[in-house]
Amino acid sequence: MKDKPIYKIVLVVVLMPVILFAMWCGFNIHQLVSERSQLKKDYSELNSIKNGLFSVDTWRSHITDIVGDQIDAFDLSEMQEDTLKLALNKVLNSVVTKANDMINKKQTRLDKKIKQFAIKQVVDVDKVRSKVPEFSQTIIDELKKPSNKQRMKFLAQDKFSELAKQTHDSVSNEEIVQHLLFKHHANTVSEFNMVSALKVQQLQQTSYNYTYLMIFCLVLFLILWVLLRNQTPLHTPLFVLSVLLGLVVLLIGLIAPMIEIDARIKELDFMLIGKSLVFVDQVIFYQSKSILDVVHILIATGKADSILVGALILTFSVIFPITKLICTEIYLLGNEKVRVNKLLSWFAFKSGKWSMADVMVVAIFMAYIGFKGILDTQMKVLNVKTNTLATIATNETSLQPGMVLFVGYVLFGLVLAVILKKITFKEKIIDINKLRFIGRKKVVLTDVPKINSEKKPD
Repeated sequence: MKDKPIYKIVLVVVLMPVILFAMWCGFNIHQLVSERSQLKKDYSELNSIKNGLFSVDTWRSHITDIVGDQIDAFDLSEMQEDTLKLALNKVLNSVVTKANDMINKKQTRLDKKIKQFAIKQVVDVDKVRSKVPEFSQTIIDELKKPSNKQRMKFLAQDKFSELAKQTHDSVSNEEIVQHLLFKHHANTVSEFNMVSALKVQQLQQTSYNYTYLMIFCLVLFLILWVLLRNQTPLHTPLFVLSVLLGLVVLLIGLIAPMIEIDARIKELDFMLIGKSLVFVDQVIFYQSKSILDVVHILIATGKADSILVGALILTFSVIFPITKLICTEIYLLGNEKVRVNKLLSWFAFKSGKWSMADVMVVAIFMAYIGFKGILDTQMKVLNVKTNTLATIATNETSLQPGMVLFVGYVLFGLVLAVILKKITFKEKIIDINKLRFIGRKKVVLTDVPKINSEKKPD
């Protein structure tokens, strides 16, 4: 193919929409993962184990309901009635004994002696004592009347509610819960969970669809490199566009979450005072961070060791890869004066040894495998099933779009590094051939006048 500008223009016109499409996909990925991360964060806050299984307020509410139901359903059995009757008999006998002692008490005044004599004549203590079981049964019969039972239940529930109000968490999260429910237009946590679960799944699927489209753009460029490998004039514009696409993929890979750690108790069901008590979706731990988020967290701690680690990750996993891509662009488009710059050449060809992009990929994979293995092992311990207790613990740790894009960029960058070496090597061969051709031409031109001048005297 001849070196005609029209071919380069056509190539740029054809491929620029692909890069713009990749940028549009990246923008959508950023929006979707941000929305999903915030929704999952709110979900983990509402369903945190500290607001459920480890919450005093939640237990108070459950126990209050259980005791309230038990009070409403309370009714004396025959055994309880007999026990109560014995207790009443004892109390009433004590009352009769106390009254008899008061009657028989020695009196000094005449009027009191007369009253004491009259009472002894009228009241037969032994006869009253024989009536105690009858009195006890009368009291029990009065207590069993519906109206009296309701009054007794009301008194019991009122006293229990009074005691329950004195039991609460040291720090109340009720305002936070109500704020999050209002934010998502939900009336209860259960309603929010049902809606958010479906939305999270949809956002995840859509973000992955855009991620695959960006990977497809990388594959498309690599296919073009194979098809145009012998079209030297098109290599420079194709490389420039490839670097631009690589930058887009790298930036989205850096800001999108790479790994999501989610450990929760899916369901805890056990019997308490004859009633089944259920806790669902109890989030134990949740984190979803991108590389830039990790760097920000490390530096924000203010500790020297964390700042050092954050600075190293920022330098070798973010700054170096971006600088390398830009330097390869400048090197390819620059003239000889630009290319002789040692720093530029070092970043274009040798900085790959210092970049930790590929190391970061391996580290994230190892972290994913490690976290998943540890959590799987620990969560299995929480899986219990007996007649009175059943727990289902789940580990929902997963890789996120940021990891896919970052891996895609690393592989694409390795291929671009090989392509750049071949391009520059071909350019050097072409330049040497041109110099040889020019050198031969000069020799021919300088030899001709000498031959002519020698033949003039003849």
